[in-house]
Amino acid sequence: MLAAVDHVQLAAPPGSEDRLRRYYVEVLGMSEMPKPPPLAARGGCWFRAGAVQLHLGIEDDFRPAKKAHPGLRVTGIEAYAARLAAHGALVTWDGDLPGHRRFYSEDPVGNRLEFLEPVVRA
Repeated sequence: MLAAVDHVQLAAPPGSEDRLRRYYVEVLGMSEMPKPPPLAARGGCWFRAGAVQLHLGIEDDFRPAKKAHPGLRVTGIEAYAARLAAHGALVTWDGDLPGHRRFYSEDPVGNRLEFLEPVVRA
């Protein structure tokens, strides 16, 4: 029986690790996780925020994910969107998911990311 999603892996081009670190740590506020030595030799980066893990693996024939994406639940979505925009990240709001506020953005290698927060009705 499935219990949880352990992590989501996205692809990245060779040599992009420093850009990914700046974005995922400084812009999104995640922490970098050490990769096990046999996996670290392959390049890429792993990041965590609470129980959320994103792994970025190096792919020689890289093409960014433009449709497929992780959906990342946030709190204080307006402030979080402002944080991304202040760092120069594109924020594209989308009101098509009932019961949620959400926006899309891209990481520095072009992978699509969705950020959403449930709307609390009084």
